[in-house]
Amino acid sequence: MPSPKRKYSAVERELIRTLTDACETARSEILGFQWLTHAVDYAQFPQSLVVTWVFDSEASRARALASADKTRMLALTQAAFDEVGISVFSIAEHVAVMVEQPARGKRGQGH
Repeated sequence: MPSPKRKYSAVERELIRTLTDACETARSEILGFQWLTHAVDYAQFPQSLVVTWVFDSEASRARALASADKTRMLALTQAAFDEVGISVFSIAEHVAVMVEQPARGKRGQGH
């Protein structure tokens, strides 16, 4: 029996493609947006699928969440899911928004 990861490998590739498109669109439309990523436990797919939108500052994040940008992020995420054929009850439950954290523990520096 194939592993859940192997079973969903084609879905994963397509999801990465559609989320990359969403990311490129958002970078030109949403002030302070930097990048996005996703995480999923394929044993609990699609319920565990979460797309994280990352902003350059707390001010940018807060502004996006308090404006039409929030609706745009949800719409872009939903469009990516739809294109791949991923059906979820509430797209908002599959979206997280955070601020980019500076790199820690760089070589030559202490902890």
